[in-house]
Amino acid sequence: MKIITISRQFGSGGRELGKRLADRLGFDYYDRELISAIAEKCSLTEDYAEYLVTNPVQPVITVRQSFHSPDVLGGDRLNALRRQTEIIKSIGSLGRDAVIIGRNSDLLLEEYSPFNIFVCADRASKLRRCMERAQPGEELGEKQMLRRMAQIDKNRRRTREMISDRPWGDPETYALVVNTSGWEIRHLTEAVAEFAQRFFERQANT
Repeated sequence: MKIITISRQFGSGGRELGKRLADRLGFDYYDRELISAIAEKCSLTEDYAEYLVTNPVQPVITVRQSFHSPDVLGGDRLNALRRQTEIIKSIGSLGRDAVIIGRNSDLLLEEYSPFNIFVCADRASKLRRCMERAQPGEELGEKQMLRRMAQIDKNRRRTREMISDRPWGDPETYALVVNTSGWEIRHLTEAVAEFAQRFFERQANT
């Protein structure tokens, strides 16, 4: 079994890279599917489930205590995060090759020795990508978009802090850091796919 996890800065193209990698390698792909599964198991709407797992409150006690404290997270958020953990771990237990986007899957599936990627880009490249790919009705000005980008990445860092002392985006945590600045994602896919294949070959030989 081969698992690729992709952590990414908002607007860096990590989601697109993950989908292209899955298609290129013939792996299962998990992204929005995780939110749908959480919503179903918790009897929530998908929008609310996504809000709960992507907008953590600021921890006010120790890292691991905060994750288990209903007073800090609230019952719905705690339940959604627990369900997310269960779902991601169940993906690992399937024994199928998979690409998983975000949600700290690199930590949750650590026992399977996944190929962990972090995708980043400079601010101008991320802003351009976000502005070009805004959904109808979600068009924002540049200043508003920059604030949104910063808030989403801040939430990702906070979520990481709630379950690990390894900082989100720390290069030492990942097997590969990909800077997409100035690149079309489709042009990077083949190189990353080859790197991944060599990573798994080396694993098999050790």
